[in-house]
Amino acid sequence: MHRRALLQGAAAGLALGAGVKPAAAQAEHRWKMVTTWPKNFPGLGTSASRLAALIGEMSGGRIQVRVYGAQELVPAFEVFDAVASGTAELGHGAAYYWKGKSEIAQIFSSVPFGMTAQEMNGWLYHGGGLDLWQELYERFGLIPAPAGNTGVQMGGWFKREIRSLDDLRGLKIRVPGLGGEVLRRAGATPVNLPGGELYSALHAGAIDALEWVGPYNDLAFGLHNAAKYYYYPGWHEPGTTLEALINQKAFAALPADLQSIVLNACKVINQDMLAEYTARNPVALRTLLAEHSVELRAFPPDVIARLRDLAVEVVAELGDKDAFARRVHDSYQGFLRQARDWTSLSELAFLQARDRA
Repeated sequence: MHRRALLQGAAAGLALGAGVKPAAAQAEHRWKMVTTWPKNFPGLGTSASRLAALIGEMSGGRIQVRVYGAQELVPAFEVFDAVASGTAELGHGAAYYWKGKSEIAQIFSSVPFGMTAQEMNGWLYHGGGLDLWQELYERFGLIPAPAGNTGVQMGGWFKREIRSLDDLRGLKIRVPGLGGEVLRRAGATPVNLPGGELYSALHAGAIDALEWVGPYNDLAFGLHNAAKYYYYPGWHEPGTTLEALINQKAFAALPADLQSIVLNACKVINQDMLAEYTARNPVALRTLLAEHSVELRAFPPDVIARLRDLAVEVVAELGDKDAFARRVHDSYQGFLRQARDWTSLSELAFLQARDRA
């Protein structure tokens, strides 16, 4: 109850800051939200549900959003098309799932060895990233908005140890986005599966390894029962931005105050999800190690070094796809260089000093 009140208070503050006044309770707009996650799955699905609830509360009931989990209305990887076509007015997912629509879209979710959650938010909100994202999605009849971040993820679950680069060759691993392409060039075989299929695929041996998110979500799926080696760091997803997909026509039909409410509700959830993962991951990790005998492993330095080199190649090639891709690539890389200088002097230096104490 206390956390819900805080969320509502933050949402109200954003709404008032945008000049939004509470409206009388009347359902003027009934929206559907489709998601790539199982409904109410911890962190991911629950954040989508909270987004829907916040829109309803902040609008005084003028917008009512019904949430559909993956497979309930459309399959997980058809969320983009469902919102673009108007089957649903709102979606919740991650941009790297839509690389078939635009390869450069993947940059707006996560880049291997790229920006952290804090840096991504800086780029999107104050570095021109969101403007480019909106320009890209406009051609599909969509409006994107950051609507969650998992923070740095884990490297994944493996049925056998990774001692060298040789152990990656032939490895069938579930991993989406640019990280999957990096592993392909390292000799692995990446596959993409929705969250609801992960445990069964790993347990049955259809795949040898997988990455999902981190301890909070991995424990909820019981992935420790399918593989015992748990690797870090999550080099492939250092700060994964999740997105709200908004149908342009449905958004344009809203009055200005409701448009502001929808976008500000996304901002609230974007911040809240990262806070939730920061709070839940340490507790879940302790449970995995203490109660389930999970074997925590760090990727060997030579493996990380090779993956980093390959990531540089993959990201550079992404910027060569077309003129718009070059703009996005250059904007991202320019902000990363700028942010890295400050992050090294602030966050990194502080953490090294703190952990040395």
